[in-house]
Amino acid sequence: MTDQELKYKILKLLEEKPDQTQRELSVALGVSLGKTHYLIKSLIDVGTIKLGNFQNSKNKWGYIYLLTPKGILEKSKITTQFLSRKQDEYDKLRQEIEDLKKEVQHQSNNQKH
Repeated sequence: MTDQELKYKILKLLEEKPDQTQRELSVALGVSLGKTHYLIKSLIDVGTIKLGNFQNSKNKWGYIYLLTPKGILEKSKITTQFLSRKQDEYDKLRQEIEDLKKEVQHQSNNQKH
């Protein structure tokens, strides 16, 4: 998975649940905690998300990741690119399947003769 795909997934996960820890995000993404930290930091550095504090129910302070207006626009842009790339992959795979079906049919016809 590319960094752009990982950033998209981070934005999506944080939009759904902004109080996730980096460890939780790491597990959800299937990447190391270090990689998750690097991606979160890069999103913060460019102003896509911001880090805030909140008090959780255990009277401890935690962190919350909020998508900024720039982050919402970036997520939309990445989503469009991601969808386009996945559509291309789907179209190529569908064509490959059709080609294989034709090959199997051709081989089947040749065995009959």
